[in-house]
Amino acid sequence: MTYWLVKSEPFKYSWDQLKKDKQTCWDGVRNYAARLHLRAMKKGDEALFYHSNEGLEIVGITKIIREAYPDPTTDDDRWVAVDLKAHQKLKKPVSLDSIKKDKRLANMALVRLGRLSVQPVTAEEFGVIMELAGMS
Repeated sequence: MTYWLVKSEPFKYSWDQLKKDKQTCWDGVRNYAARLHLRAMKKGDEALFYHSNEGLEIVGITKIIREAYPDPTTDDDRWVAVDLKAHQKLKKPVSLDSIKKDKRLANMALVRLGRLSVQPVTAEEFGVIMELAGMS
């Protein structure tokens, strides 16, 4: 299994909305690096759900339920979307500040490439996040 992180501003699409919807199409991504990550996602992979701009914290875990397909929000076939579903809310959110303070996460893409909306997470980083969330 591969791990990822997806970002959403809570006022646009929050973890609570995903829980209510149960699943969603992750579309509208218009960054080339993020597009490569979407294309690499496989069914069953897990993605951390991060509230950006407001909150600045990882709040839940999603599962990829449909691999990359043409993004329905554009006619440009270069852009893709994936479907994901809410899997598990974290016992306690993991703030960006606590991530930056943890030396084990110094190389995490969230720290190094803060603006990237879809990014890879190593198994070790995922484990540390689970520990910080009180879930290990």
